[in-house]
Amino acid sequence: MMKIRIGLGLDFHRLVPARRLVLGGVDIAFERGLLGHSDADVLSHAIADALLGAAGRGDLGKHFPDDDPRYENISSLELLARVKLLLDQQHYRIANIDATLVAERPRLAKYFPQMRENIAQALGIGPGQLNLKATRPEGLGALGRSEGIAAQAIALLKRAAK
Repeated sequence: MMKIRIGLGLDFHRLVPARRLVLGGVDIAFERGLLGHSDADVLSHAIADALLGAAGRGDLGKHFPDDDPRYENISSLELLARVKLLLDQQHYRIANIDATLVAERPRLAKYFPQMRENIAQALGIGPGQLNLKATRPEGLGALGRSEGIAAQAIALLKRAAK
């Protein structure tokens, strides 16, 4: 018998000058990058939070606090790999993940194949288990003014009964 759990993740980061823009482990050519303690990859962060939430393990900040120097500028793909180890300890398997990026600019769809490959590799899943989408806020609010980027993810986990 399998136990099924669902988790939701949501993350926002401000766009600022003099930072790299990294989404799904892909360096994206853009005049600004996301502000954060790690590489500020909102997509990877939202996915990590969805996975941790589904497993009942809190959130990313609980496991990798932003005031801990060990995580300064760390790749969020490395954080995802560490989240996968936590899931493995509880005998959870990732069934699938669905994620949406919210950004006025830059256009992101052309980066999805590499993002999907990077994230799947970090999590030890097949690329077909991860769906990525993007939407534009059509000029509404801070995201619509290109002041930041957000991501939302939902994850389905399965665990074998003991």
